[in-house]
Amino acid sequence: MSVDKNMNVLIVDDYKTMLRIIRNLLRQLGFINIEEATDGSMALQMMREGNFGLVISDWNMEPMTGLQLLREVRADAKLKPTPFIMVTAESKSENVIAAKEAGVSNYIVKPFNAETLKAKMVSVLGEF
Repeated sequence: MSVDKNMNVLIVDDYKTMLRIIRNLLRQLGFINIEEATDGSMALQMMREGNFGLVISDWNMEPMTGLQLLREVRADAKLKPTPFIMVTAESKSENVIAAKEAGVSNYIVKPFNAETLKAKMVSVLGEF
């Protein structure tokens, strides 16, 4: 199955610069329907109201962290199958383990480039 580049992608980060960077990388990869949330609770509400083919979320956010968002998504029957990539500045093994236990699809450590993002997305979504 090929990946639909018209699918909705939700990027979640409380840092506007990071949202812009990820949006630009996604555009370079050919994705056009990109929505943004600045915290986990906003993202969760958007996911419940919309239909997203992929979520790319930062780990460190207030008041709801990326990990809490992931747990909420995985606990919701409708949202559970949504591919979820976590972005973090820390590569601590306990973080990776916690994210995996919560059901993360993949994990990206900052800084990263379009190639890294594409490789992670291909591993989660399939070739595009």
